[in-house]
Amino acid sequence: MKVVLDPVHGYIELDDLVQDLLSIPQMQRLRRVRQLGFSNLVYPGANHSRFEHSLGTMHLASMLTRSLDSIEEDRKTEIKAAALLHDVGHGPFSHVTENVIDKYTRRRHDDVKEILGKGEIKEVLSKYGISPGNLVKHIKGETSLGQILSSEIDVDRMDYLVRDAHYTGVAFGVVDYNRLINQMNFYEDRLVVDYGGLKAAESLLVSRFWMNASVYYHHVTRISEAMCSRSVEYMIENNELDPFKLRQMDDIDLVASMRRATGYAGELSRLLDARKLYKRALYVGLVDVGKAVLRHRDRIRRVEKEIAELAGIDPEYVLVDIPKMPEMVEMQAMIKTDHKMIPLNEASHFVSILQEAHMDNWRMGVYSPKEHCEAVGKAARDYFEVKKPIKQFKLSDL
Repeated sequence: MKVVLDPVHGYIELDDLVQDLLSIPQMQRLRRVRQLGFSNLVYPGANHSRFEHSLGTMHLASMLTRSLDSIEEDRKTEIKAAALLHDVGHGPFSHVTENVIDKYTRRRHDDVKEILGKGEIKEVLSKYGISPGNLVKHIKGETSLGQILSSEIDVDRMDYLVRDAHYTGVAFGVVDYNRLINQMNFYEDRLVVDYGGLKAAESLLVSRFWMNASVYYHHVTRISEAMCSRSVEYMIENNELDPFKLRQMDDIDLVASMRRATGYAGELSRLLDARKLYKRALYVGLVDVGKAVLRHRDRIRRVEKEIAELAGIDPEYVLVDIPKMPEMVEMQAMIKTDHKMIPLNEASHFVSILQEAHMDNWRMGVYSPKEHCEAVGKAARDYFEVKKPIKQFKLSDL
């Protein structure tokens, strides 16, 4: 048994199975895939990888299965392997390229059936009598035990919230995951949190709320990710990049390809390299545009073209970013009390308030080079019929 020292969890044990899985090329690739994409343009320390997150998730999954006596040893082994491999399907820069890969290949990062069913991964799993098919189901949360990896409150998000807070340096990643894990159990085939872990569950929700606002949806992160994904789309559409090979790349491979790209894709790549990012021409919340704006999510390129026409500029200088509707699935985690289960947002008045506040984190962005921001901002306001802000009463008005 070997151990590695992790800056978040301390010493992590690596048995023979874990060591064999870590040695395969697909897992080593994750060392070169950043966990937080371009967030290091905001937080310089955010250079941690999917590799160390996978180790942390495996560590927490092992902690949880050890505390559950009802789980058979071979199932514990499956969960350990699934936790370690759960992100092996991520493309370069993690979620930055996920929508592009999905658009052109119909593959999400948890669609790992092909990856686990061939090559060295399959050989290692066969050596230990582990079914790749079972792992796929666990990773997708399609089994009872899979809830440990993919459910309302799972070890995946426990690790990434604490880890992302550690490497960004923000003070919002305080999650009492040890208490939470010790208070989790299966009840009526559902992974639940005992009432004694309610406060720990609340800490996870608070961390997620502030990390969304401060890190995951920071406007610089959103702008840089929009520029990167658009560059990749142009490369694919101009036959400079195979979308099926994109998923197998690491960050280094993609950056090299983007630097070789011609035209608009190459221009965006050079801007990203120099951190000369597009600016916010329009940046508004749901209260300003209404939920109807979400209907534009499936026609972004057309929207950009129409805004560009109104502004009198080239469509390439308009990027529209309309995030999906805010959601925090953790609020529907089940709390067990007095032999019954109730949703977390009903068990905690604090969480129910947080649910409403979470909607305030949503922002739609329209981005453009600095010299076009004024024209694009005006055109975007007219296009989306942005409500004029209510004049605030000031003592100076008297």
